[in-house]
Amino acid sequence: MPGAIYAEGLVKTFGDVRALDGVDLDVPEGTVLGLLGPNGAGKTTTVRCLTTLLRPDSGKAVVAGIDVLRHPNEVRRSIGLSGQFAAVDEYLTGRENLEMVGRLYQMRARAAKDRAQELLEQFNLADAADRPAKTYSGGMRRRLDLAAALVVSPPVMFMDEPTTGLDPRNRQQLWEVIKQLVSGGTTLLLTTQYLEEADHLAHEIAVVDHGRVIARGTSDQLKARTGGERVEVVVHEREDIATASEVLRGFGKGDTTVEEHTRKLTVPVTGGAKLLAEVIRELDGRGIEIDDIGLRRPTLDDVFLSLTGHVAEVKDGEGGASGTGAKDRRRKKETVK
Repeated sequence: MPGAIYAEGLVKTFGDVRALDGVDLDVPEGTVLGLLGPNGAGKTTTVRCLTTLLRPDSGKAVVAGIDVLRHPNEVRRSIGLSGQFAAVDEYLTGRENLEMVGRLYQMRARAAKDRAQELLEQFNLADAADRPAKTYSGGMRRRLDLAAALVVSPPVMFMDEPTTGLDPRNRQQLWEVIKQLVSGGTTLLLTTQYLEEADHLAHEIAVVDHGRVIARGTSDQLKARTGGERVEVVVHEREDIATASEVLRGFGKGDTTVEEHTRKLTVPVTGGAKLLAEVIRELDGRGIEIDDIGLRRPTLDDVFLSLTGHVAEVKDGEGGASGTGAKDRRRKKETVK
């Protein structure tokens, strides 16, 4: 049975640009799917199709059990949407913004007022409730925008890069709000360029590039694809590289990579910190002086680079492709079991 958010074969073109090239998604109820990719990958276009703001050229989409193409008005009553930029009226107060949204959803005046107060307290905006939104900081506007998306307590939420442009403190605050929201049973599709954000919030991650989902799985599953742990050693003397390589070969689970100019050697391993201690003892026993040594675990940055051939934060418009990403138009679609 499809999840709370389901898409099959979504295609959307803008002139000669194929923004979506057959996107498939399935988000179980009460979970977070992180849609990860650079600008131009198709994340925002996917959200717009699923939230009825764009009509796909072909494909199927179901949100909260409702066919998006056949019953768009019913879908709108069942979702909340927080976009990349805070959609608040800067001349209204925070309270007035939330009450206005409630009234637009045909809530009674008293109910809209009560709900506004509840959200102002939940999002730590009560002290600024009666100030015009134009006096709010970027982080406060973001929280107000998210509060507005929750006025009717939707079962399904879409957040399109909600923390873009926020400082680390405000980003952490918004993460806590999102976790509280999901713990209450809301299903969330979150698009982001921030790999740390996807790692921190998402139950499952779908990597999108050039309008296609090229890999999907939990954070740990995706990281495991890059080869697991690696020991990295920087020797002090260049002439010790050969001996150090021999030592690492005895501990490694694959080929040792050597960077002559930096005197750095890298080898895939299993065994964690205990094995690292053994490597250090062996190098010391061979009389090899080292400048640095460490056990490195793969990150989502490593995953994205290995899948796409470019880093995640490529600056370009949605629906297009440029920079290093355009050089590697891979069309592989893989599901991590």
